[in-house]
Amino acid sequence: MTILVTGATGKVGSRLVKRLAQRGDRVRALIRDPMRATQFKADGIELADGDLLDADSLAAAVLSTDVVVHCAAFFRGATSEQAHNVNYVGTQRLATAARAAGVKRFIFLSTGLVYGPTSGRPATEDDHCAPTAAYPVSKLEAERFLLGQKDLDVRVLRLPFVYGDGDPHIEEAVPLMHGFSLTQRMSIAHHADVAQAVARLLDTPDPTYRIYNVADADAPRIAELFASIGAPPPDGSDADRGAAFDTPLDGRRIRDDLGFRPTFPRLADAIAARAL
Repeated sequence: MTILVTGATGKVGSRLVKRLAQRGDRVRALIRDPMRATQFKADGIELADGDLLDADSLAAAVLSTDVVVHCAAFFRGATSEQAHNVNYVGTQRLATAARAAGVKRFIFLSTGLVYGPTSGRPATEDDHCAPTAAYPVSKLEAERFLLGQKDLDVRVLRLPFVYGDGDPHIEEAVPLMHGFSLTQRMSIAHHADVAQAVARLLDTPDPTYRIYNVADADAPRIAELFASIGAPPPDGSDADRGAAFDTPLDGRRIRDDLGFRPTFPRLADAIAARAL
């Protein structure tokens, strides 16, 4: 199948396109800066210049495409207006272009932060969502729009904290989470398992209009995340702010529906395999 992947130069997208190409799919990467995508040529990945806010570029990018995997988003540093425009309006434009081109399936990578804080209780896909920040608010808006498109086969993956494959995400998170509670836990997923989840949605005809949490079997303490890169534990000085991100995910649905089993069920497994 031909798959258009947005956000292909981002942390998740850049690793995903390579894994999809390795399994034999024809992959087209939507990019804004060709200089950031030169490494894709060796993997046989097509490049499509485009921008989520440029409807004409999206119409060209989705031509002769079977599936759209929408990873692109404006996350860290985005104002409420920027998050809304890119993550919600941009998704609308992409879905409109996909429908007009006869795309069969639309896989949307969302975030577990759409649930809002749950005080440590694992959130299930049927739980009420009450996000508290601009990024998850905009992602939830996009989810609801997509799931209302009854002539487009939509599936949603809600991702946790994603790590591995040389991604500096843990290192970058240390200064942002150094004040969190020492005992707070966080659901995580390795890039290999994000790709596995996407592949299972690509290969499974049913069910459609379905939401899936993606998460490892174990939600480690943030102190364990820090220790994996040799950083000191959080000091608890800003535990109230940390509580806003206290949203572990229940991953049973994707296991039961699609047979998903994490390649790295626990952070320790990735460390042992030198897959950080």
